[in-house]
Amino acid sequence: MDMLFPLLLSVHILVGLSVIGLVLIQHGKGADMGAAFGSGASGSLFGASGSANFLSRATAVLAALFFLTSLGLTYLASSKPKTSGSVMDTVQTLPVAPTPMETPSVPDSKAKDIPK
Repeated sequence: MDMLFPLLLSVHILVGLSVIGLVLIQHGKGADMGAAFGSGASGSLFGASGSANFLSRATAVLAALFFLTSLGLTYLASSKPKTSGSVMDTVQTLPVAPTPMETPSVPDSKAKDIPK
């Protein structure tokens, strides 16, 4: 169970980066008009509309996988045992030296002999 969280987190990050890459690769809606006038999109690897279908389906699959890994990470993070108390409960305090009840006597000094 301890190894599942980092593994799922790495898959989540890779899927997220893949979704970002696929979204950036896709054409906008205005790019289809340019393909109609012979901008070269019809000679692509997937054909004129094949690349749009492939990329949009791949994006949808990766988005669904991203949501599933998000839910899995949420479940794993919430199922960990809760720790009780606070951080300050684990701090060890040092004993404080007792203070004397009376003020300590001042040794004889020459300060009394100085005129004011």
